[in-house]
Amino acid sequence: MRRFSGGIGSVVALAAAAGLGSSAGAARTNICQLTTRQAIESCKLSARSDKAVAVGKCANGADPAARKTCLQQASADTKDALKTCTDERGVRETSCMKLGPAAYHAAIDPANFVAAIDNPYFPLKPGTRFVYEGQTPQGLEHVEFFVTHNTKVILGVTCVEVHDTVQTAGQLTEDTLDWFAQDKDGNVWYFGEHTMELEGGLATTLAGTFVAGVAGAQPGIIMEAHPAIGDFYRQEFDLRNAEDFAEVVSLKESVTAGGVAYTNCLKTKETTPLEPDLLENKFYAANVGNIMTLDATTGQRSELISVTME
Repeated sequence: MRRFSGGIGSVVALAAAAGLGSSAGAARTNICQLTTRQAIESCKLSARSDKAVAVGKCANGADPAARKTCLQQASADTKDALKTCTDERGVRETSCMKLGPAAYHAAIDPANFVAAIDNPYFPLKPGTRFVYEGQTPQGLEHVEFFVTHNTKVILGVTCVEVHDTVQTAGQLTEDTLDWFAQDKDGNVWYFGEHTMELEGGLATTLAGTFVAGVAGAQPGIIMEAHPAIGDFYRQEFDLRNAEDFAEVVSLKESVTAGGVAYTNCLKTKETTPLEPDLLENKFYAANVGNIMTLDATTGQRSELISVTME
């Protein structure tokens, strides 16, 4: 992938270079907007489906007062869910303005990928363990991002497997396997994840799990070979399940993380229509990788505190 300058024009060029859609087809139909409409319809149907189930459960309550309270809660929950659908639409429409009208289709050629992931902003050498910590309202969050020696073949591409765990207040709350691969130009692609959230040692959801090539899911670029201010791109695509967007906002950030001062850092802004209120800034130092994640709304930080080799 060649380097692009910032702005909306660069976004269209970036999509074309990555094989993400035909401009001729986009001229006939705005696929991004069509996808938005279908996603929002799904969101609304899901909200109403959840209400129907809730009302059915309420009807089985023995106490009339409790049934009434239950029905009121079901209505309130549905109202909130439909409001989230409206907010989701806003994120999607804003993203379409930046991505352009073309369909998203990542043309993956296994021959275009290399064995090692050595992008300076996202190096993944097997045996490396990145450890991050930060305070949350629930307690200390401890994250370990371990680059394993395991691989997984996805769409014919041999991907590096990363084991990512999150402990909150000493309890395991997330356990994830991620799969990445780097193309010959130096772009690092995200091919999928198996993610599990836990509570009290028990799994609560596998939401967000996807594998590129399965049920319409597609890979995205987690880190560009040559980030340029204004670049906007998909990091993953599994409609209404895994949809993260990233935008390059700075290449000259000075950041202190884990007591270490870094200069000339890459700063990205990440959003997702699946959590409309979420806005994160991530910071990357050359030849290190991700050094900090900042919740732009709450100010909550997760900082790199150590990098070790095993």
